Amino acid sequence: MSDTAAPDSAGLVRLVEDDAALLAAQAQGLKMAGFTPEPFPISTEALADLGPDWPGVVLSDVRMPGIDGIELAARIRALDPELPVILLTGHGDVEMAVQALHDGVYDFLTKPVSRGPLEATLRRALAARRLVLENRRLRQAQQMAQDKTQVSPADGLVGQSPAIRHMRETADHIAGAGINALFLGEAGVGKERLARHIHSLSPRRARPFVAVNCAAIAPERFDAEYLGTVASGGPHLRNYGRIESASRGMLYLDGIEALPPGLQARMLEVIETGTVWPTGASAPRPVDLWVIASSRTDLAAEVAAGRFRDDLYYRLSGLSLTLPPLRARREDVPLLFRHFVQRFAERTGRRAPPLSEVDQAHLDTHDWPGNLRELEQFAETYCLGLEAMPEAPGEGASLAELVSRYEAALLRNALRQAGGNATEAMARLQIPRKTFYDKLAKHGIRSGDFR
Repeated sequence: MSDTAAPDSAGLVRLVEDDAALLAAQAQGLKMAGFTPEPFPISTEALADLGPDWPGVVLSDVRMPGIDGIELAARIRALDPELPVILLTGHGDVEMAVQALHDGVYDFLTKPVSRGPLEATLRRALAARRLVLENRRLRQAQQMAQDKTQVSPADGLVGQSPAIRHMRETADHIAGAGINALFLGEAGVGKERLARHIHSLSPRRARPFVAVNCAAIAPERFDAEYLGTVASGGPHLRNYGRIESASRGMLYLDGIEALPPGLQARMLEVIETGTVWPTGASAPRPVDLWVIASSRTDLAAEVAAGRFRDDLYYRLSGLSLTLPPLRARREDVPLLFRHFVQRFAERTGRRAPPLSEVDQAHLDTHDWPGNLRELEQFAETYCLGLEAMPEAPGEGASLAELVSRYEAALLRNALRQAGGNATEAMARLQIPRKTFYDKLAKHGIRSGDFR
């Protein structure tokens, strides 16, 4: 390529012509017309640095030694099918050029070509190129914005147990369908985390996620805090309630079993009518609600006992999902632990220390009654270099119970490492087949769960 100034990408034209005198004349003419020519006498060299981000167009002769203009256009099309290539052809090459046009060449001009048509074609091609690049930038920016709204899987969904695989599939279904759901499970199993994850996957993710602790609702403040108020000065002087703030987003009702009977009726009315009536308003306000509720208790049993309204229960339980405690999916504990450790280490800039025997034993044998919250706290303690306190007999578990838990943890680890292959797990543990299966039965472990 001949020496040129830094190219003006607004009028960048790569010229390909094997006749040196003609190449120089064409370059001079394009420069005088306001373009920025890049002259190349060898067609193969003209492929240098072309690609999806290159901002110009290519103007090439057809008949050249080595690879001709038709082949050059095909190679450029492989680099970026939307990069405009204009061919200069003799009268005998018109049929060939028409075929090239069908194959994706932007345009062709027959020689000798006058200045006006050439410049007009180049400007059209450059405008088309700018539009292509701008559209690509917009799509990239949109994708980056969408990526920022996506969150990593909910903490409770980390793992490979059958229950967690089912929960991941169900979460995708709820997010896509936008149906009301009821989550059941012990404290700390991740009910709110799951609801936030579903919201982040749904088309409503750009609208608010509003969490309401039902046990903390004061009946005398329900209207003002949850339905909103309108001041006497006019409708523009109003406070939006939390329920209306969740419109077109998600309303998460945490601990719905704690909602007093009177407020159960009020909440049912809001959900059924799709309206709220702020204090001081002359008419109700429409709301588009997507409700996910959670309960630590069996809500169906609460309904049967007369402690919870059956009509509200059926409104909330379009899909009911029970989240398992950690003790029911012990094979997921190591994955969750690493997940919490990595997140805490990234947040604090710390490097996790080697896992001590005491910490490893605690991780393998503890029942985690606090579920995800307790495991997350343990991971943070570990990252800070603080060793777990072992459970002493009489303070939660006897020595025999601790030994039994550790044995079960070793069996699970061996099966996990063997991918559920019982023979390989026996070899790892160096125990006979009968002993191995007796211990599996004793601890309620199934090798198939690890495949």
